[in-house]
Amino acid sequence: MQQVEILSWATLDALRQAATRVFETIGDIDTDEQMSVFCAVDDDYIELFYSEVDANFFRHFEDEEELFKYIQIRKNDAGEDDYEAVDYYEDDENFDENGGEDFSDYSGHDDDEDEY
Repeated sequence: MQQVEILSWATLDALRQAATRVFETIGDIDTDEQMSVFCAVDDDYIELFYSEVDANFFRHFEDEEELFKYIQIRKNDAGEDDYEAVDYYEDDENFDENGGEDFSDYSGHDDDEDEY
């Protein structure tokens, strides 16, 4: 792995536009003050690191396996750990598989309410 500090976001943007494939973007420069773009330019695997507070850099990886290893490291650093979606309604008897919950047994009128 090789890393080179880049002074201009325009240089990083040019490399990003030249990418033949973008694997993952982690972070958001507007909200997180930093962002990593993991991509490939032809047969080269790279990370483009944008930052408002630290040095920007271009990182070149030896192969795709090393790139994916650093994607996981960056996700952990950014707090974007992998998680599985939980289906909270799978055991709910009122849940309709095709479109949500079935409220046909419920009345919108409460008999205890005063009518005006």
